[in-house]
Amino acid sequence: MPEANPEQTETLDEALKMPDSPGLKRARHAGFHLAVVVLALCLFAAADSWFTLTGLGLAAALSIVTGLAAGFVFTSEVHEWFHYLGAKFSGGDYSTPDNMGLFVYDWNFQANTVKQFFTMSIAGTVGSLIGLYSLYTWLPPDTVGRVAVIAGGAASLGFAGAIEWPVLLRTRQSGEPFQELAKIDQQVLTRSTVISAVVALLAWQMLT
Repeated sequence: MPEANPEQTETLDEALKMPDSPGLKRARHAGFHLAVVVLALCLFAAADSWFTLTGLGLAAALSIVTGLAAGFVFTSEVHEWFHYLGAKFSGGDYSTPDNMGLFVYDWNFQANTVKQFFTMSIAGTVGSLIGLYSLYTWLPPDTVGRVAVIAGGAASLGFAGAIEWPVLLRTRQSGEPFQELAKIDQQVLTRSTVISAVVALLAWQMLT
């Protein structure tokens, strides 16, 4: 059997390579995020079914924990993809990261205007509201776990808002979005976590 020519092998390898376009990268991000959401919802569904069938206290506790996580994850993912839609709608300049993570694009602060930044940012809040409304309309709050899902969605809205809305207010005065985002530190994240928990508790009280 004749040996393969190294040059021919290299040419074949190059021909078989699929170009890693921004569209393919976004498709991978979408698949990854969808998998995370489906996993979170499946874990909740299993715990909620266990509680419905048995009424066990442990099942109730697990349905609450998984419900909070599922609601938070779902609403956060909708939030981030609406950020992307806002970036696209505004005509902003951005790139798609190679590594999988929460963020689906890298915003080019030097090339974009403050108006484009506001459009991109506010779109995320719109996404959170749509995500939360979807959970509220899809899930009847007739078990503790289902209430927890909606409360988790509200917590996601509170967490993102506590971080992003002050940045928008400061940017309106300074006109420097990157500078204002750089002020997000551990103290801001801790305060946003507390606000998120308070919002979840308020949502829980309203639904029970």
